[in-house]
Amino acid sequence: MLIGELARRTSVSTRLLRYYEDQGLLTSVRLANGYRDYADDAPVIVAQIRGLLAAGLSTEVIRELLPCAAGKQPRLTICPDLVGILGETLQNIDAQMEVLSRNRQALLRYLDAEETLPQPASPRPRRTMPVRWKRGSRLSPSQVAAADMKARS
Repeated sequence: MLIGELARRTSVSTRLLRYYEDQGLLTSVRLANGYRDYADDAPVIVAQIRGLLAAGLSTEVIRELLPCAAGKQPRLTICPDLVGILGETLQNIDAQMEVLSRNRQALLRYLDAEETLPQPASPRPRRTMPVRWKRGSRLSPSQVAAADMKARS
């Protein structure tokens, strides 16, 4: 099947299908006219890829696990490195969750500290920029100086 048909059947863009192919997740054969021709099981493979991506796995991990996948869901069968790969991925996710938890706690501490600070009674006075005389200005330099003095007071 051609890439356009595969895209229609899987609701995945042709660009994403090419990306899957570049990542070694999907294979095609080039026809004489240069078009990609995918095998009949390509829609199932795309569904497996999408399912594994939704589980939070990277394309590198999926490349290793894809031979162990069966069915659209996919269901993983026991492969030589399956347990090790999934265990390592879980450790990485746990480490990321720990970092995010620390970040969250730090932000909460900042918010708590902000709430305990005394709030200013009135907003800060607005700074005014000094008036500068420009060539071609209708104001004379002495008038600019007077306006500058007035703005500072």
